[in-house]
Amino acid sequence: MSRKPEPKGRPELKGRAARLTRLLPTGRAQAARTPFVLLVVVLLGGGLIGLLVLNSALSEGAFQLDDLQRETKNLTDEEQALQRDIDAYSAPDALQRRARELAMVPGGDPAFLAPDGRVKGVPAPASAARAPLVLAPEALVTATAPPAATPMPSASTPTPGR
Repeated sequence: MSRKPEPKGRPELKGRAARLTRLLPTGRAQAARTPFVLLVVVLLGGGLIGLLVLNSALSEGAFQLDDLQRETKNLTDEEQALQRDIDAYSAPDALQRRARELAMVPGGDPAFLAPDGRVKGVPAPASAARAPLVLAPEALVTATAPPAATPMPSASTPTPGR
């Protein structure tokens, strides 16, 4: 077996230590620091810019969310106001008042048709003399109080100032 000459300044190693030293490089290899430093700076800068972009996108999303929540609240308020109007117009006394304004009267007795075409019941026409089934509170007051003697302006009478 031939021995390799030992480099100067290194003590001679024997056994396991000698086998381990063969695995290590003999020359002093030092990586250049400039590319490594540039790589670290670029990675840190890229990470910071990425965080800035992400933070900006989240802020924009938060503003959009706030606007949408405000719009949802306004639309919900409008929906509730419209539902209150619908409830007020569909109340029985309001329906009766509107029917009277349109000169409608309660219907007479209805007749029904059987599946074989026979008429069941005796239909009766609606008459204006029938009293309404449900009276509105203002109708009760006017029914007990004497009618006011104020003449109503007719369509042919000109209104002053017109």
